Amino acid sequence: MWLGVLGVAIFAVTLAMTRLATGTFDAPQLSPWFVTFGRAALAGGLSLVFLFSTRSALPTPAQRKPLAMALLGNAIGYPLLLGFALRQVTSGHAAVITALLPLSTAAIAALVLHQRARLGFWVFAALGSALVVVFSLLRAAGQGHGFGFKWADGLLLGAVLAASVGYVYGAQVTHALGAERVICWVCVIALPLSVPGALLTWPEHSVATSAWLGLVYVGVFSMWAGFFAWYRGMAMGGALRVSQTQLLQPFLSILAAVPLLGEPLELLTLGFALAVMTTVFLGKRYLTPAPVVLHVSKESV
Repeated sequence: MWLGVLGVAIFAVTLAMTRLATGTFDAPQLSPWFVTFGRAALAGGLSLVFLFSTRSALPTPAQRKPLAMALLGNAIGYPLLLGFALRQVTSGHAAVITALLPLSTAAIAALVLHQRARLGFWVFAALGSALVVVFSLLRAAGQGHGFGFKWADGLLLGAVLAASVGYVYGAQVTHALGAERVICWVCVIALPLSVPGALLTWPEHSVATSAWLGLVYVGVFSMWAGFFAWYRGMAMGGALRVSQTQLLQPFLSILAAVPLLGEPLELLTLGFALAVMTTVFLGKRYLTPAPVVLHVSKESV
């Protein structure tokens, strides 16, 4: 459980550090494209060292497709969409939208891995999604954008979907490859794309030191070391039990944005984060199918 909490704490700071790296729409720093490729390249270099030092075997042909899907979701889709979104909205705003990640991951797992989920799960998943929609509308209206959706909210929902797909396909090969090797092979397979991509998108203007520090964090911790703690914790304590620590993530993200970005603590954001995570907590109780009760007659005995 403590490894799970450590992984969640590392991931929670990702929103604030990504916003430090990319900057805002009015004061841009590193481009979201460079942050995406740069963090994957950093993690890929560390992964090469780990795989060589542990003499890890190459993935089999059957394992390459899930690893490629995890690459598209976790190494490309999630950070890229998140980077563009965080140039337009605060880290606290993003924390509420991305709070849907546990339910989204469970829903993708039910569809892709053919895992059964009871009706209650889908009810709470719909309720959590509805809360996110209401939050987005209220924030847009409160900031003078009219009673409508912001483009950044669509990007955040896309980031949630991308991360969920990456998590599920990565889980398909975790048992065979080992927890740590999954993320390492994802990052290594991405190197032929991430290294040229980082070089082509290298910033041509001066960038603040804080932006570079943000990039180092998301490359070393968010993309690499955090998965070591997260996957290892789930392997030791069970995925269903340890994954409950994700309930802490949106609140840790909101709190981290206060000292790192100077964002205020808003009651609306905290309230909706609590409401969304309540639906996550209640919904995940319906992930396992209802037990089958066998009635044995006296005649059969």
